[in-house]
Amino acid sequence: MEAFLVSTGLVALAEIGDKTQLLAFLLAARFKGRAGTICLGILIATLVNHAGAGALGSWITSLLSPGILRWGLGLGFIAMALWTLVPDKIDEETEGGGRLGLGVLGTTVVAFFLAEMGDKTQIATVALAARFDGALLAVVAGTTAGMMIANVPAVLLGERIAGRVPVRLVHGIAAVVFALLGVATLLGAGRFLGL
Repeated sequence: MEAFLVSTGLVALAEIGDKTQLLAFLLAARFKGRAGTICLGILIATLVNHAGAGALGSWITSLLSPGILRWGLGLGFIAMALWTLVPDKIDEETEGGGRLGLGVLGTTVVAFFLAEMGDKTQIATVALAARFDGALLAVVAGTTAGMMIANVPAVLLGERIAGRVPVRLVHGIAAVVFALLGVATLLGAGRFLGL
């Protein structure tokens, strides 16, 4: 349960103001009245993307010694804390899905999948799966839930809430949580997991 809750909270916080949340706003504006289809597309893209990222994280734990893994994860979480403080912009390649003739669902799946490639929430999923070795399903379910918590309101409420969410404060909170997780990992808080 801890893996699910930590994964959900970290990704939901990190996703506020992220390029995929901005993409959710754009898709909602482009495909008015299709919120359910857009949300389904976000879910599909996130599940596929984060399942692959989580599998990579689990595989990494089988390759590295516990000491190296602990240092790598600890420093990785601290790097995620710093990265969370950098504002995102939507990349051009994630905006072009509508020109491919894929419809609302296909456009959303392709755009979100591409937007998540190398994104901080995908990399966080790799790190969380490595940190909570043996809890791959809980991590993927948690990171997916975090994405949905952040992006469904963006789709449903559109730009009306964009100006009301204190993005810098939320990013600051997420950065603190990532940093604390990194420091705790470096100090050996993961010993009970064999890290």
